[in-house]
Amino acid sequence: MSTPLVEARGIAKRYGPTVALADGQLTVHAGESHALVGRNGAGKSTLVTVLTGLQAPDEGTVSFDGEPAPALTDRDAWRRKVACVYQKPTVVPELTVAENLFINRQPQGRGGFISWRRLKTEAAEVLDTWDVHVDPDARTADLKVEDRQMVEIARALSFGARFIVLDEPTAQLDNREIERLFTRMRALQESGVTFLFISHHLQEVYEVCQTVTVLRDARWITTAPVAELPRAALVEAMAGESIAAVEEKAARGDVDAGAPVVLEAHGLTSDSYEGIDLTVRGGEVVGLAGSSGSGKIELAESFAGLHTPTGGTAQLEGRQLPFGDVTAALRAGVGCVPRDRHGQGLVFGMTVGDNATMSVLDRLGRYGFVGTDRKRGFADELIDRLDIHTQGPDQPVSDLSGGNAQKVVMARALASDPRLLVLINPTAGVDVKSKESLLSRMDSARDDGTAVLVVSDELDDLRRCDRVLVLFHGRVVAEHPAGWRDHELIASIEGVDHHG
Repeated sequence: MSTPLVEARGIAKRYGPTVALADGQLTVHAGESHALVGRNGAGKSTLVTVLTGLQAPDEGTVSFDGEPAPALTDRDAWRRKVACVYQKPTVVPELTVAENLFINRQPQGRGGFISWRRLKTEAAEVLDTWDVHVDPDARTADLKVEDRQMVEIARALSFGARFIVLDEPTAQLDNREIERLFTRMRALQESGVTFLFISHHLQEVYEVCQTVTVLRDARWITTAPVAELPRAALVEAMAGESIAAVEEKAARGDVDAGAPVVLEAHGLTSDSYEGIDLTVRGGEVVGLAGSSGSGKIELAESFAGLHTPTGGTAQLEGRQLPFGDVTAALRAGVGCVPRDRHGQGLVFGMTVGDNATMSVLDRLGRYGFVGTDRKRGFADELIDRLDIHTQGPDQPVSDLSGGNAQKVVMARALASDPRLLVLINPTAGVDVKSKESLLSRMDSARDDGTAVLVVSDELDDLRRCDRVLVLFHGRVVAEHPAGWRDHELIASIEGVDHHG
């Protein structure tokens, strides 16, 4: 075999007690499109930071064309080897395409000043060389996502790099744009460019890649030619369970078919999702699953008053749900644990007690006056119910651990006795004990007859659901009743028909 273009062996990376990567391995040959897949937390992003020279591994080696990787401080040498095009743009939106292509290395004319004429000429040459049909004078902010990505790829190639990492490049593209991106990738491959393609949509791996590497639980699992790996086997490698050997998971008790419908939505549509029909009964937990660009979070946030859909209707216990108004949604009976506990969930200058009771002050006193004793008693009760480890209601919430801070957010969501509880990644970034405590609160809310809608990337959260709806590119594509198997759910999330 020829010398690999890129080879990573035995890569390990730790952040304090967290093992981000225990055994990362990757071998990419020149001229191929190589897929890197794995569920969230599998170690993909960590491996990419090592491959692009943003961080040094704690253990292991990286080589390019058989030569050791450059020193981390030699950024120019790294730029000549590898570049990463991320979901979020790294171009400067207010600058032109030409200015972005040559940022920090503008051609100079007489007297050391920038030669704008040469800048435009050289930019046009770069774009022409790589067949990128974009006006060098266009403002980058005005470009379509797919054209902006091609400008980033052209910029990387102009440094001399022939190995490009595409991190979720299709997340913001529609089907026609995805097809155009793939056509361009194939043309660039023929010109000698090599891609590492990271995607949650396994369908795309089969369309555009020749080889696939699977990471799971921070370890390398397998590398195989795409043509020789059936989809069921790929999903199996990612899920970590053999389809044949899976034991039936214990199904939940059925929701009472006579339970009242608490939330009912018809045809909900926005920039992020389309034509969503949804019902949640009292005492039912419905999960929303999907990859990062699926629209699941925006849909859940709409019910909590954070967004206003452009079409469709939603009713809570027969009354129109007020969109785009968090306070009105709270008054209507919606409690919410938002996705960002730091930015949306907590007021860090306030105490545990203030944060936990913020949503129910009108119940704790009259005419705007809140009885201190009542408030303290109510806060103590919530702290006790959620097993929040704190010195008491007067402790600043900023002193708490991540798990206990999240419990305060959950306490506030439950304080108003909501009819609908919306939980968005409720256990993200918390330890195992706190996770169990938060999930048991979800269970008891269900037992109290609350309707619960939970969005999560964690399979353990979704296992507590009576059914899970899967969104893909903004539409509901599958519904799994309780008792689903990991590989079935992952196949739906990744957009693969797992019978194929």
